[in-house]
Amino acid sequence: MTHYATADLCDRYSEQEHFQIGEPLFKRFGQQTAFHGQISTLRVFEDNTLIRQALQETVENRILVVDGGGSHRCALLGGDLARMAVDNGWNGIIVYGCIRDSDQINQLPIGIRALNTHPLKSRKHGHGERDIMITFAGINFRKDHFLYADNDGIIVSDHELG
Repeated sequence: MTHYATADLCDRYSEQEHFQIGEPLFKRFGQQTAFHGQISTLRVFEDNTLIRQALQETVENRILVVDGGGSHRCALLGGDLARMAVDNGWNGIIVYGCIRDSDQINQLPIGIRALNTHPLKSRKHGHGERDIMITFAGINFRKDHFLYADNDGIIVSDHELG
């Protein structure tokens, strides 16, 4: 995977209309410090059933972006789901919420950003929405737009950059 530095991309493209820069809210997890790909979206609240369903799919060049409502009351992603993501080709995961099993996740070759960690697992009711526009951290995330993340931040564009 080619590395794209978000600072360089900002220098080159930030004046474009469909270029968005995320607010610095997230902690870094996983071994991949930089990752990019096309977005798939989920909106859930304290329920990770749809996350499991999405990560079971074999994909190429995809980033799962999860609007978990910013909840700090449970984890939406753990080590087993992160391993499943790696095995099925996901480049990264952004969680507007919490994860758990962070030590295990930090051993996996994937990039993950989340607000924090929490030891409690989520509920399993199957509620949520998929591939809709979601908004958090100052970004409107849309299916098939392109996300680039590294230690400096997260940017999104409606077309591939580079």
